[in-house]
Amino acid sequence: MKHSNVILFNPRSANAKYRIPNTILQLGAALEGHFDYVFVDGNREADPWQTIKHYLESGEFKYFACTAMPALQLKQAISYSERIRREYPEVVIIWGGYFATNQHAAVLNSGYVDFVVAGPGDNAFPALLNALENDAPLDSIMNLIFNRDGQIIKTPKEPLLDQDQLPPLPYEKLHAAYSMDGYLGKTYLGQRTVAYHSSFGCPFTCSFCAVVPIYNARWRGKSAENIYKDIQFLKNHYGADAIEFHDNNFFVSEKRVVEFSRLIKPEQMSWWGEARIDTMHKYSDESLALMREAGCKMIFFGAETGNDAVLKQMNKGGTQSGEQIKAFAARLAKFDIVPEYSFVLGIPGETPEAVAKQIDYDIAFIKEIKEINPATEIIIYVYSPVPTEGSELYESVRKSGFEFPETLADWINPRWEHFDLRKNPMTPWLTPAMVDKILNFETVLNAYYPTASDIKLTALQRKVMRRLSALRYRNNWFQLPYELRFLQSRWLRYRQPEIEGF
Repeated sequence: MKHSNVILFNPRSANAKYRIPNTILQLGAALEGHFDYVFVDGNREADPWQTIKHYLESGEFKYFACTAMPALQLKQAISYSERIRREYPEVVIIWGGYFATNQHAAVLNSGYVDFVVAGPGDNAFPALLNALENDAPLDSIMNLIFNRDGQIIKTPKEPLLDQDQLPPLPYEKLHAAYSMDGYLGKTYLGQRTVAYHSSFGCPFTCSFCAVVPIYNARWRGKSAENIYKDIQFLKNHYGADAIEFHDNNFFVSEKRVVEFSRLIKPEQMSWWGEARIDTMHKYSDESLALMREAGCKMIFFGAETGNDAVLKQMNKGGTQSGEQIKAFAARLAKFDIVPEYSFVLGIPGETPEAVAKQIDYDIAFIKEIKEINPATEIIIYVYSPVPTEGSELYESVRKSGFEFPETLADWINPRWEHFDLRKNPMTPWLTPAMVDKILNFETVLNAYYPTASDIKLTALQRKVMRRLSALRYRNNWFQLPYELRFLQSRWLRYRQPEIEGF
């Protein structure tokens, strides 16, 4: 029997213009030899709906699969899914990704999403399609959430798969549809930077992290040898000269990283990944030196705060502390690896005074980090909750009266549309004055220490910004930095990596 075809849709997002859509690539790999499928990448289409409509009008496509992150991606995913349900009611709509998993009630109760694949879909997605094609039971399919007679059914979570046994990603098919040249952008790392995933999950349970409810402290990664083979393929076939590892935690295993570094060193490629400070502080000096020689240029770390009590409340796990955060920033300077530290300000507290005091503490700590290692990149987020049931932090969030939207329509209203960008989530414990202070400090900090990742900034522009912001930065005058905002938005078009990527 001929199976119905599948549309794999990656909605447009603000920071993924040059990023390979690995999520739908992985699903395509899982469908190879079983279902015919097409890619629709919202970041590469002038009008994605016209392409989707073209496929649906052929009558050959019964399934529409969509990944969706909050903000811009979610807006497009909702609009198209709603329209498909209205105009092509026979099409089965399936969502995946951490938003759909964490907010599955709102997604499934929308009336236009039929199933949520919760977590990796390598087995779940083709198993679901096969079951639907053959009218077979769904309950034995792991990583699935769906509505049955008004009740939400969640099947058990599947153990993470051996990443070395997964089929190769169908880059050639993506290249035929859109040309890989459009996915290899000029960045701080290189002229043709490629996005790559080498692992899934994270062995930690930080209470502010959106992937924790999906993976529950599980992690599995490809071997160093297979990562290297994939990167070699991307270099030899498409000219990649730099790598962004978009793993939740690339550096879990020192042994794997060291082996990969030895393999990739002759290729002379720059690379970046995400790590934990307490994990990497245990790396030997020899390992760190080898990584730099092998092209490791910058590493993203969740520093979060220098307050040990708040780190405990965040359930950071491990041994991370304020002193360790400072010591590691100093240590990386010796190896010429740039630490990219993210901080989460605006954590809930017992009183408004406690919240304000913690914000001041974090600002002072960030300035101390910049004194220790001025090359440290600082990323600032305003805390926005994630539904990590049972965590101390989430319980305090609930006590404050905070509630997530109950419908998808609410998620794209002006209040919630940019919630997950973590700039102004409008949580009950934060006053407008507190949010202004955080964002104003960020403006001054970015002027005094412009990010190295904004490759379009000239030496003169950096010098002008630093001079204009010097008095504000040194004297903690953060109020109303209109002149700096005008400079950054109009003259410099300043790039914020946390929003726009490299």
